Amino acid sequence: MKRRDFIKATGIGVAGAAVAAPAIAQSMPEIKWRMTCSWPKSLDTLYGGCEVMAKAVADATDNKFQIQVFAAGEIVPGLQVVDAVQNGTVEMGHTASYYYFGKDPTFGFGTSVAFGPNARINQGWYTLGGGKEVLNEFYKKYNIVSMLAGNTTCQMGGWFRKEINTVADLSGLKFRIGGFPGRVLQKLGAVPQQIAGGDIYPALEKGTIDAAEWVGPYDDEKLGFYKVAPHYYYPGWWEGGSMLLAFVNLDKWSALPKPYQAILEQAGHYANTWMIAKYDQLNPISLKRLLAGGTKLHAFSPAIMEACFKSAKELHDEISATNPNFKKTYDSLNTFTNNAYQWFQVAELGYDSFMARHLRG
Repeated sequence: MKRRDFIKATGIGVAGAAVAAPAIAQSMPEIKWRMTCSWPKSLDTLYGGCEVMAKAVADATDNKFQIQVFAAGEIVPGLQVVDAVQNGTVEMGHTASYYYFGKDPTFGFGTSVAFGPNARINQGWYTLGGGKEVLNEFYKKYNIVSMLAGNTTCQMGGWFRKEINTVADLSGLKFRIGGFPGRVLQKLGAVPQQIAGGDIYPALEKGTIDAAEWVGPYDDEKLGFYKVAPHYYYPGWWEGGSMLLAFVNLDKWSALPKPYQAILEQAGHYANTWMIAKYDQLNPISLKRLLAGGTKLHAFSPAIMEACFKSAKELHDEISATNPNFKKTYDSLNTFTNNAYQWFQVAELGYDSFMARHLRG
């Protein structure tokens, strides 16, 4: 078929495109949603990711679909996002799924579990490895649906008032740690505390807690933990690649036009990519600044790492024996993770290890 005949037959052309675009735009309904999140506005990575997602939706719909973002505490406290979405107080929220492990430990998998996969493997599992499907099947029980909307990458192990050298040093330690991994440390004698981001510094300053973890150098520096706890540990084995999800009320999601559903999901993927890039840009700079200011950097000892790994496996196996939702999700994640790390140790680990030994000035 000649090009001229093809254009005529399909109706495609400059004039046709000019007419079609406004017609499509005019058919789009005007929708205004509210998104509540678990983050203070001062954290321009986490809260910023919510803003990036909302702007992408508005840009793609010529402002027909608008999402107003609210920081933690403006509508509900930071640890009540899922509740607000579930009961329809807001249409959607942005949070760490593991904050809600008290409802069911299966919530942990939407963010990270102890000794879970790195960021790429975690989002690979969620996106293409069956994670999204198994999680949304679980979330449906709570009248919510999830979509990928951020990742912190591997986190740090936290800020401690004193050095932690042995497993015995964990006994009685009051440690702010997010979500379900606190149960792992509890088996080793620590006393986990779940505290929202904006409330951590006062608790650490007053001595209500002995240590605290948040995310990594950039966010931690903003929250000022280095001022009251000089010992900075790594790695955050409970958050090897923590996903952040946007949750949407299931009824609101079902009523949303299909094009808007697609746009919302793609905006979440964009926010995810943006957040990873933001952390990769800013964490190295902040870590150098913290170390120059007197922060003492430590690796968790091999003995502590092995004890925590053993405790995590025991805990996960115990819960799997009595919680079918947990077991189904855990098995799905483990299958994907084991296969992925067999590949990562061949190329990724080999290359990264070489490059790390030959750091450029």
